[in-house]
Amino acid sequence: MTPPLHLTPLAVFRAASLALIAGLGAATALAQEETSPRVEYSIAIHGGAGVIAPGDEEMERQYREALEEALEIGRAILEDGGTALDAVEQAVIRMEDDPLFNAGRGSVFTNAGTNELDASIMDGRDRDAGAVAGVRTVKNPISLARLVMTETRHVLLAADGADRFAEEMEVEQVEPEYFYVERRWQQLQRARERDEITGATEDEDTSTVGAAALDRHGNLAAATSTGGLTNKRFGRVGDSPIPGAGTWADNATCAVSGTGRGEIFIRHTVASRVGALMEYRGLSIQEAMDEVVFEVMPEGTGGVIGVSADGEIGWAYNGRGMYRGGADSTGRFEIAIWEE
Repeated sequence: MTPPLHLTPLAVFRAASLALIAGLGAATALAQEETSPRVEYSIAIHGGAGVIAPGDEEMERQYREALEEALEIGRAILEDGGTALDAVEQAVIRMEDDPLFNAGRGSVFTNAGTNELDASIMDGRDRDAGAVAGVRTVKNPISLARLVMTETRHVLLAADGADRFAEEMEVEQVEPEYFYVERRWQQLQRARERDEITGATEDEDTSTVGAAALDRHGNLAAATSTGGLTNKRFGRVGDSPIPGAGTWADNATCAVSGTGRGEIFIRHTVASRVGALMEYRGLSIQEAMDEVVFEVMPEGTGGVIGVSADGEIGWAYNGRGMYRGGADSTGRFEIAIWEE
């Protein structure tokens, strides 16, 4: 039998002190947990990697105003108890309708001088997804992508088939002239002269738009829309309409939307890789994004935004900047372009 343990007065004092400290620590942690408001909903958006030329105050004002409006549209839907799917779709529509962004109306031109638009949306409840690629007549490709998800047994419809599906669904269609933006046309002329296929550069912000959200019901969703790359060859499809590459949503981990060089996102399954790092290595969304963007993706090739299943907002980019914003139920509401 083990003999009784006889403690000296000093040992008793030390033991009591340690117990008291441990108790105070637990009480402090509990108090912090109780005073920190739970995030009931959150949304992150992006208007593309790359930034405007420094010093252009008017363009900066326009971009910030557009981002604020898109973010507020999504935030208001979530505040009223709307779904994450509705929030990301409507936030993206706001940016598709704005010629500032390379999506919808402001889409860049192909080598042939046409516009070919891509988009996808994903539901975190069951990883259901819908996407369109190479559409030429659809005003808001993100809405058509959602209809692919809800009204067909497919994930991705492309080119003429996607445009015909838009007709069947009575989605708003426009003439090709709707997508003509002089600034984008001049970007094409410069790219042709240099024989380059360009994405986001220091003075030609030609990247993607997207959103990711968590709603009050605990569901995640993500959406991405783009006009692709300036001077891209006919039929080129990037990462934006490919679940796992440019868009990802899974209620178990996160919702993510990417922007940048689509080929890089496809080769490294960037969006779903963020979720995999969270699921299998227990990383936070910010830790997972940092690892993918700074250790996997080559420098200057893009970035990601997203929200986690517990409402944390994260973003990371490896260029000079990224048009971005985030808001949640605790009152957070911020817009940024550069490192701010």
